This record gives sequence, C-alpha cells and structure tokens, in this order.
Amino acid sequence: MEDLRDAERRLQTAQLAGDVEALDRLLDDRMIFTFGANASTKADDLELHRTRAQVVTRVAEEELTVLADGRTGVTWFLGTIEGTLSGAPFAARMRYTRTWLHDETHGWRIIAAHASTAD
Repeated sequence: MEDLRDAERRLQTAQLAGDVEALDRLLDDRMIFTFGANASTKADDLELHRTRAQVVTRVAEEELTVLADGRTGVTWFLGTIEGTLSGAPFAARMRYTRTWLHDETHGWRIIAAHASTAD
C-alpha cells in the first residue's frame, strides 16, 4: 500500500508543479474524471496543465486513506486545493476518490476519479 500512497503523493506534487510529463505517466489513457455534472478525459486534464488554464498553487492534505488489493487500488483524499482556473482564483475544501490500476510497465495509474466539495 505504501507504493500506492507514494503514487498519490507524486500526483499531488505533479499537480503543484504543472508537470505534464509526470501527470501523463500517472494517468491511464482511459481515465475519466467526474466533478458534478462534468466529465473529462486524460487529454482534457493534461491540456489544462499544459496551457496553464489551471494552475494549482496549494494542496493541503487533511486525510488520505489508501486501499490496495492486487492490481486495483483506491485513494480517498480530503483537503484544501487552491489555484486559478482560466485566470480566476479558486480555493475549496475537496474530497477526491481515485481508482488506480497497477501494471508492471507503468506502476500505479489513475483509471477513474471523482471530486466533490466538502463543506
């Protein structure tokens, strides 16, 4: 489970750095991310970071729960995310649920993610 916890932390670091190459390695090509009524793909996510349309300036983790069973893992993150989206500042306490798949070639990669605000 520690390697999955490490993958989650690498994701947070890549988001803060806007590191598109690291994000590309951590996101499965089939990934779907849902937030409210919106769904986006890996390509959508990478484009936000590549163009700097989304810039994450702070990730403050409050809780991180990790479950790994064979090739499948789930992480549950609770914390505050801050940054800008299309130039407008945002700050929100968020809950993320991420489903990860593991293979020998890529290690842990996110196949599905869901986010909601946590008031």
